[in-house]
Amino acid sequence: MGSGKMTTGSAPFDVQGKHVTVAGLGVSGIPAARTLHARGAIVTVVNEGDDARAREQAEGLRALGITVRLGDGATLPEGTELIVTTPGWQPGKPLFQAAGEAGVPVWGDVELAWRLRGPDAAPWLAVTGTNGKTTTVRMLASILEAAGLRTAAVGNIGVSLLDAVLGEETYDVLAVELSSYQLHWAPSLRAHSAAVLNLAPDHLDWHGSMAAYAADKGRIYEGNQVACVYNVADKATEDLVREADVEEGCRAVGFTLGTPGPSQLGVVDGILVDRAFVENRQKNAQELAEVSDVRPPAPHNIANALAAAALARAFGVPAQAVRDGLRAFRPDAHRIEHVADIDGVAYVDDSKATNTHAAQASLAAYESIVWIAGGLAKGATFDELVAASAKHLRAVVLIGADRALIREALARHAPEVPVVDLDRTDTGAMLQAVTEARRLAVAGDTVLLAPACASMDMFTNYNQRGDAFATAVGELRA
Repeated sequence: MGSGKMTTGSAPFDVQGKHVTVAGLGVSGIPAARTLHARGAIVTVVNEGDDARAREQAEGLRALGITVRLGDGATLPEGTELIVTTPGWQPGKPLFQAAGEAGVPVWGDVELAWRLRGPDAAPWLAVTGTNGKTTTVRMLASILEAAGLRTAAVGNIGVSLLDAVLGEETYDVLAVELSSYQLHWAPSLRAHSAAVLNLAPDHLDWHGSMAAYAADKGRIYEGNQVACVYNVADKATEDLVREADVEEGCRAVGFTLGTPGPSQLGVVDGILVDRAFVENRQKNAQELAEVSDVRPPAPHNIANALAAAALARAFGVPAQAVRDGLRAFRPDAHRIEHVADIDGVAYVDDSKATNTHAAQASLAAYESIVWIAGGLAKGATFDELVAASAKHLRAVVLIGADRALIREALARHAPEVPVVDLDRTDTGAMLQAVTEARRLAVAGDTVLLAPACASMDMFTNYNQRGDAFATAVGELRA
């Protein structure tokens, strides 16, 4: 790791009288526009869509005196001095090309929140990665709360960063989830400590390449003060630490499901232990919690807990608070959620597994599985997932628009596994899928919804898909 001095306690960025263009409406564009307007900026919002929802949102902003242009996201408004973009807008958009030619900076909502912080603002403990971000950040917030600290899980989840930074409530520290999109547009972010949980191909249509995606993830380490937390099992995360320019004295801290070395957290005989934030870490280890304190105790979730613990320990949290925080934590719905046991078969909803990396972690958590998979592949391939998971599969039920890609990978790498291919993309297909899975399962099996695909071919989102699974399981019990 290199070292570069960061400045702290600087005055918030003054937007008074500046011409600021906000790119996009939605959950981050509207708060950004309102915040900038309230602080005296001359705000224009541009939005590519011009549907009923956009028109309704535009009316609310216009009532405040904010200019809104619908159906035109390509033209740079005259006089623009700064663009604040919502995370979903891709870097190659004509608006940003025009901004680059005009020398106009482009920030995301995270960058705006960072720039508007006051000199006494709470430090950020930041988390990114292809999978596990939300769970880890919520675990981290639970641990910080158990230590008696005023905190909130913010960023890509929960409270918006702008609200957390500018609201009346004061915090001791913030647990911040950051996506690759948000990091791309946050050049000056400098966290107290940060973690990259894992790296696997995702959102490559947005970033353009795996290298660009990884580089944006790696931005989270820039300027870290105390610890850059990486995954020992994922060398790409450690490589990002090596490339980061950090504060003098900042340390690389690994987490592993195996026995930890010095400057690592890991697992010994069912105990989560710390060999990073202890005296004489060459010889000593601090017991933090038991594996059974982590719910559910699936391998990838234990890894999440270790990453959360590492960030909390970097902030000086005592060992007991790690244990108490993990015990108090409850995972969100649709994340390896146990729905029911019927005739000795467990039914588990991991609808949140919307890519192959998440699905592979989920499949590794169970011995014998009837796997329900399929949906929108988002350009993914499934050979690696199927090859790694074949030994766990009793049978597979496929649904969704791109199910043929999974079927073909199964034929190549698990030809002996029975496959039921449901040629349906209606929401009612889930009941048939669960019924088929029940027929194929035997006592001791797990029927696992871990689609490895996005849901929008059949459902509004992964939540609705998971709810449909739970409803179907409920009908089996009726």
